[in-house]
Amino acid sequence: MAWLAHLYTASGAATALAAVLALEAGDLRATFLWLVLATVIDATDGVLARALHVKERLPWFDGGTLDNVVDYLTYVFVPALVVVKTALVPPQLALPIGAAMLIASGYGFSRADAKVATTDHFFTGFPSYWNIVAVYLVDWRLSPAVNAAILAVLVVLVFVPVRYVYPSRTITWRTATIVLGAIWGVCLSMVIWRLPERGGVWSWLALVFPVYYLVLSLKLSVDERRHPAAGQALSGGH
Repeated sequence: MAWLAHLYTASGAATALAAVLALEAGDLRATFLWLVLATVIDATDGVLARALHVKERLPWFDGGTLDNVVDYLTYVFVPALVVVKTALVPPQLALPIGAAMLIASGYGFSRADAKVATTDHFFTGFPSYWNIVAVYLVDWRLSPAVNAAILAVLVVLVFVPVRYVYPSRTITWRTATIVLGAIWGVCLSMVIWRLPERGGVWSWLALVFPVYYLVLSLKLSVDERRHPAAGQALSGGH
């Protein structure tokens, strides 16, 4: 039964393949819908793994490594391919920007402190939400130069040790985060479903949660840096 949890996690790689095939077929809506499914899998596989006690039953198999491999495909590689293939940035910058996304996130995924186990769990540095960024850039229809600038800033932020909310684990305002996150998921899915039509009320509603997320992340990051001893004392270890 424990293998079912790992199989469920691994199925996210299949959604990445399906997203690439949809992108090659010119179907951006299907591409992003496959990535939505990947995000749902990523958000729920931990619950299944804990319910099936996979660490106790398969102690020699590292589910965390498997999860990182799948996340790199769905959160980083496929969105970078979207950037390169859909003219979101100037043609001469497509490969450099895409490569920068891949390399920066490779660094981010490899940091030992990428997921900080304090009383309020954090991601350190911009947590490679490139799949979400790609949806917004497609929907907003900004100029390629502006898109390139946004992506370049986010690449830099991967290396900046600001701490970002871990939506499923950060304790502070957790209920609000989960509820708003679920509503945001519906709004963003509607943005994707309406493609190639863009803009409108769903696009504005889909901005509410990112603003909340950023404000809460900055608040908790500042609070933790002001009182680091308290957070470390109650962290319970890695």
